[in-house]
Amino acid sequence: MSSRVRDAGQNGGVAPEFTVDPAMLDAISPSGDRGGIVLGSGLKGEPLTISALRSTPTRIVLVGGLYLARQVAMRAMAVGAWVVVATGRPTEWQVLSRAAGSRDGRPSPLVQIRRLSPVELPRPSEDAPLLVVTDGGPTPQDLFPPRSPWQTTVYVLPYLHPQAGATANAADLVLMQRLPAGQAELAARIWRLPPQMMRQLTTLKDDQVVALGRNLWRPLRLVTTGKEQQLLGPVRRGD
Repeated sequence: MSSRVRDAGQNGGVAPEFTVDPAMLDAISPSGDRGGIVLGSGLKGEPLTISALRSTPTRIVLVGGLYLARQVAMRAMAVGAWVVVATGRPTEWQVLSRAAGSRDGRPSPLVQIRRLSPVELPRPSEDAPLLVVTDGGPTPQDLFPPRSPWQTTVYVLPYLHPQAGATANAADLVLMQRLPAGQAELAARIWRLPPQMMRQLTTLKDDQVVALGRNLWRPLRLVTTGKEQQLLGPVRRGD
């Protein structure tokens, strides 16, 4: 798996550096590592980072609540990415616009909240990568498949659905929060998980996530900064 989780401070999988407005850093107060997105901490408290904004088109599937989805989007903003959200519930995503602030009295162009319909996207580049969030329910339309370098598309699935299997299997990285027993069984069928991993998905705490990929199974604990907590509230599993 090329979009991998790594321990911050190691040499492997180092993400490129991006530039970001100082005001954005002040608003988000991120804990980033050279362009990587810090997802949380490992069992020993070590920071775990993904290089999700890459020179290769990238797909990430997120199975869980809006809290995690919005936090990932904010972390991408904090390392200099454009963020476009296509959603049927735009009100729930306005927190990103508030986090980005305004410039000359106008909303920041770094964040666009769109309806679930095709639109022209900003052109991504190494200096300005693009994160597209598709929040279209458990069987999302592939409105914005990642086709160019430096574009990452995140598919937000509130729960696992059998018809989402193709989207899930095409992902470079899957982030899963706690699942009920029936959905954990479906996850085991989709990703061919052994019984022990299937059971672990049903026992995750509200602040725990499993990062899943090719040759990757990494439980982690979400870590939220003070300013993120002001914007998003406490860590939680649901919406």
